[in-house]
This record gives sequence, structure tokens and C-alpha cells, in this order.
Amino acid sequence: MAKTEIVVVGAGYSGIAATKMLSKKLKKNSDIHITLIDRHSYQTMMTELHEVAGGRVEPEAIQYDLQRLFCKRKNVSIVTDSVVNVDKENKVVKTEQGTYSFDYLVLAMGGEPNDFGTPGVKEHGFTLWSMDDAIKIREHIEKTVTLAAMEPDAEKRKAMLNFVVCGSGFTGIEMVGELIDWKAIIAKKNKLDPSEINLMVVEAAPTILNMLDRNDAGKAEKYLNKKGVKILKDTPIVEVADDHIVLKSGETIPTHTLIWTAGVKANSDAEEFEMESARAARLVANEFMQAKGYEDKGIYVIGDLVYFEEKENMPTPQIVQAAEQTGHCAAKNILAEINGTEKEAYKGKYDGFMVSIGSKYAVACVFDKIHMSGFFAMLMKHIINLRYFFDIRSGYYMFQYIMHEFFRIGDQRNVMRGHTSRNSNVLWSVPLRVFYGSVWLVESMKKIVGNGKVLQPGTWFGEGSWFTDNVVFPFPWLQQAADATSGASEAAEATTAASGAADAAAGAVADPTFGLSYAYGEEPMTVFKSMPKWFSSLMEFIMPNQDVALFMQKFMTIVEVLIALAIIAGLFTWLANAATIVLVVMFCLSGMFYWVNIWFLFVAFALMNGSGRAFGLDKWVIPWIQKTAGKWWYGDVKSRYGESA
Repeated sequence: MAKTEIVVVGAGYSGIAATKMLSKKLKKNSDIHITLIDRHSYQTMMTELHEVAGGRVEPEAIQYDLQRLFCKRKNVSIVTDSVVNVDKENKVVKTEQGTYSFDYLVLAMGGEPNDFGTPGVKEHGFTLWSMDDAIKIREHIEKTVTLAAMEPDAEKRKAMLNFVVCGSGFTGIEMVGELIDWKAIIAKKNKLDPSEINLMVVEAAPTILNMLDRNDAGKAEKYLNKKGVKILKDTPIVEVADDHIVLKSGETIPTHTLIWTAGVKANSDAEEFEMESARAARLVANEFMQAKGYEDKGIYVIGDLVYFEEKENMPTPQIVQAAEQTGHCAAKNILAEINGTEKEAYKGKYDGFMVSIGSKYAVACVFDKIHMSGFFAMLMKHIINLRYFFDIRSGYYMFQYIMHEFFRIGDQRNVMRGHTSRNSNVLWSVPLRVFYGSVWLVESMKKIVGNGKVLQPGTWFGEGSWFTDNVVFPFPWLQQAADATSGASEAAEATTAASGAADAAAGAVADPTFGLSYAYGEEPMTVFKSMPKWFSSLMEFIMPNQDVALFMQKFMTIVEVLIALAIIAGLFTWLANAATIVLVVMFCLSGMFYWVNIWFLFVAFALMNGSGRAFGLDKWVIPWIQKTAGKWWYGDVKSRYGESA
């Protein structure tokens, strides 16, 4: 029996959402296969293109390889190719390299910039809708500023240093926000005064950020004004030349850089499909995301490509939330067709909007009622981006996002204002690493040697060692059991009484004294005098009797030795030091750790900075594990996928 073939065209937000859902729901059905076709071998995080264009991150920070996203989905094949047409009657997708028959087709080709026929935009303007666009803008700005720094003609120099963004939607404002951050950096690099670089937003409408609440938009506008961005509202651009733009009023603005973000339309490749279209060339679909006129052909349209009016004259917005939700809607209805169940109409639910203005400031409205700006709004944007990786089940790219946005970024361009991203030489932590590991080794060896002699292994494991049959943990239920077994409780009480009497007479025992370093003659104070009740209950569950306790004290000693050796050798130093933190916390809660040794915690945190990469085994071991494990888990990552690659 022939397999049921589902073809998804486009690996943007909507295409990935649809493919992920279909793959998950159909993983137990070996008779159904999914083919995902895209002209690139990766997904681009479109909402972060401005970060590449503005020089904040490198392109790989927002490129997510499709093999890594679908490596464990055995029912999904990835093809790197461009679709040229769809034979709707014979149900065949035609690409530049081949053909793919389908039972169900999902068109998720996205959109592209809409210049509304403005003369000169294609020839002289820059758009921001692809990775190529972002890289082109970045390279152009770097080159233009470098040339301007050497330009002797004052008027030409001024034109070169005028950067104009057309459009005040999310893309335009986020783009100018990156330029705000980048201005001082690129000026310093080229020995310019930052005030020579001028930023401008030109908007045809009378207001900016029209997707936002007016109060939130006002905060954004106030911030832009504060940063010296000139905003021209109700000012359409009617022509773009190589060294100036012309406004509807007839005024010309000299500039060598016009970034056009004024509108979006459907991907022009879809024009070849000869399907019914509406405003901005978007393909019309019904409430189930089925292409109008081809409901019986199993053709669905989603994302920026689809035109479905949620309300009269109000089509689904071309935003990420709508893209994912239309993708899920189409996937659910394909599943309904396969399973013979009722289809589900699209109901958009948009939980809010947010826009970042550079790396440190944002305005947001979440859940339609919580308004925020500044640090917390920017943090919320990162949280929502991280949520996306959770939704597509990609821990790898979630980790990469955190590293790129918080730790590897330069020039203080993150929400923490660079405090988390300074790259330091871990060489200087090597002596501390070796010392700290040695401290753990000495302390753990004392538990092995006991009252024996270090250089005579035959004397180890005897009296005073943790490897005897005496429980060393000072937990009441274990000590009571030991007393009952040995019949030594009376002797212990007599000894305690005698000791107490002697101390009272001689005043020989000092009260424990708080201190973070040992002072001669003082009795150090434990972090906890006695265990908290919750921890006591936990320990009693873990070590309910002496037999378990004896095993645990031997096991913990061996673990401490291994941790100590790992730290000294610089092997798995992050994990080893994280383990020491856990051990110290446990010792503290057990009433077995002194304040004077609390520095153990802070040294462990300091050594989690990759200290094993300098004169340590991590320099070779970690890259080898990453390479080997990556190949085992993800397979071979390629620039092109599919049989024709």
C-alpha cells in the first residue's frame, strides 16, 4: 500500500509548527510520511534579523539547522530546494530539482517586503526580510561609515552618515534600535564622533507602532527621541535614489542608506500557483486554512501567505503568533481528514505584542493587560523567545540562544548591559582550580586514612575512617539506633555529664563564634546548629537505617575523591564544581559545615567559568564529546538536504 504523503513548503515559523505537530501526532503511523521543502537548510528566526543587520550577533546565532530540529523525527524528510509550481489537479509539487506527489499540501512560504511600487526602492533601498538582507545591510553600513570617515566633502560625508528607516512597525523600530546601540561602537572603530551619525524613521501614517497600545507606543517614541532619533510621521516616501530620498512634500533627504520596512506581502513565488489571492497577494483560505477553490485537493495555506478574515476586513496578522497558530490549525485539520473526525475552525488568540529598541530597552503588553517597559519588557522578550525553543522541542538551540544573547555577545549589547558577557582568560583561575581540588582531595583522603598514616596504605580504612562500621553522620535516628545496638547510651551519658562538669568548673569550652575565617582560640560556628525539619525528614527517607548510612558514607567519600581529581585535572570542571556546591549545601543543612569554610561555595561558582579549558583536560575532552555526541544525535549537518543534494 502506498504511503500517504504530506508535503510542507516553507520552513518558517508556520511551516515548522505544522510539521512538528504532524510528525508528533503521526509518529506511530508508519503509512504516513512528511516532506518539508525549503530553499535553505535552516530556519531563520525572522524576529531577530535586526540583530544581525545591526552588528549585534553573527548570522549563525539565528539560524537553526533543519536536521537538528527534526533529527529524531523518522517520519520527516528534509529537502533543500525551491518550489516553482504546484500541479493542483494531479497533486504534484514541482521544484527546481524534482517533483513530489502529495495527498496533503501545506503552503507556508511566508511573505516578502512590499514596496507599494515606490520608484527606486528595489534599485537603491535595502529590505530586511531574509538572512541575505540582514548581512547586506550590515556590510553596507560598515563600508559606508568607513568611507565616510575618509570623505573630505562635508555634504557628501553628512549624506553617508544619515541612516533612514522607512516604516515604524516592529521591524523598522527594532532596526533603528540596533542602530542606536551600534552607533557609538562603529563611530569609535572609525575614529568618528558618534554625533555625526544621524538616525531617522520616516512613517507614512500619523502614528508609530500601530499594533501597540497607544500608551506603550508613546513610551517607545519617547525613548527614541531621547536617543536622538528623528521621527517623521505622516510623511510618505515617493522616490528613492542612490544618494537621497524624496518625500511627498517634495523635500529631499540626503542619505546613502534607506532601509525599507514599510509593508509585507505574500511571497511572489506563490503567484505561479494561480490560486485565488486577496490584499497583498495573500492566498485566500477558509476557516480551516484550506485554500479557496481547492478544498477537495487537500491544499492548506498558513502563515504570512494566508488571507483569512477573522473579522470583516481584518485578516490574520502577519506575526509569529498567527503564523504558529495557523500552522497548528492546518495540521489539526489534516489529522481530522486522516482520522475521519470533525475539522476545527481557526480562532486566533494573541497574547500581546512587544518590540525591542536595541538590546537594553523594550515595550510590551502581555496577556492584553500587563504593560511593561525597559529591563523587564526586554527580559520578557527573551523569555518568550526561549519559550519558542521549548515549543519546538529544541534544547540545543535554546542553549545556543542563551549563550549568544547573554554570554558570548560583545560591546555590552545585552539586557544585562554586558555584566554577563565579558570574556576573560581562564588561565588565571588555574592555580585556584588546582588548590580547590587539592582541598577536596585532602579532606576526602582524611576520611579514608582515618587514624592511619598517609604514606602507609596498609594502615588506611581503620579507626577514624569513614570505612568502618561506625556511623559518622550526626543524625538522631542513626545515633539512637547505634546506642541501642551497642548498649553504650549509659556510658555516653556519664561521659557527657563528666565532661560538662569539667567544662563548667574550668570554663575550658568557649561558645561557638561566628566568623568567616578562623581566629586562634575561637570555636567556629556551624552554618546550621541543627537540621531544618524538612531536611531531617528528607535525610531520614534517604538514610532510614545504619546499613544505608554506612553505604552512603563510603559512597560519598569515593565521590569526593573523584570530584577532587576531576577539578585538579580540569575534567568536566563545570559539572564537578556544581557537584561540590550541592555537597556543601547538604553539609551545611546537616549541621556539619562551618562558616569559616563557606568560601567553598564561592570558589566553586568562580571555577564554573570553563577553568578546565586552560591546562586542563576539558580543552580536548569537551570538544570531542560535542563533536561525537552531536554527530550521533543529529547526524551529518549539511548545506543541502534531500536526494538531489
